[in-house]
Amino acid sequence: MRRTSRRVLWPLSICLMVTPAACTSSRGSSQGEARSPVPTASLRADPSASLSTDGSTGQESCTVSVDAMREPPAGYRLVSEDVAVPDRTVLEAQESGKADPAVRLFAKWGLVVRGGAVVDLRVAPGWEDRARLGWGSSVVPAMSAHVRACAPVDDQAQWLAFVGGTWVARATCLPLTIRSRGQTAHVQLGIGVPCDGTDTPSS
Repeated sequence: MRRTSRRVLWPLSICLMVTPAACTSSRGSSQGEARSPVPTASLRADPSASLSTDGSTGQESCTVSVDAMREPPAGYRLVSEDVAVPDRTVLEAQESGKADPAVRLFAKWGLVVRGGAVVDLRVAPGWEDRARLGWGSSVVPAMSAHVRACAPVDDQAQWLAFVGGTWVARATCLPLTIRSRGQTAHVQLGIGVPCDGTDTPSS
């Protein structure tokens, strides 16, 4: 295993245990985002979540990340050219404490995106009333998320990690759609239960 892969696991795992707002990256700080982070994952209840921009230039801002690495860390799998997700059979789901029944359970996990990529993620059609997702420094559950990874500055920072996760009405195998570079990928994640349905729910 490469040194850089091991390096990211500690900060990424720590950030996944705290609130997203507590995890801002040094990369974001160097770009003037530390004082007023404005993630492009403008995640709202509206399914067509809008994209934040830099008011001074009118250009899209980078979504605030929590770490940078040369390659996706151990325990992650590529689901498209630009996106990696956890390869665990079951992502632990816990009570969210929110009133909306569609977001009763929350599974916290980090999204890993190739530097410079713009990625759109959404819950699959037919799941609008029972699932939400979101990543960034100010996460609000939504049916779609837009993540713009900052361009890499060197070969040590080819991939960026973002804090967030998925909400579901109940433990389930959740289908997601991922779009980047004009291509579409589909992925299923076991939220509280494995997608083969053989294990006991973790919620």
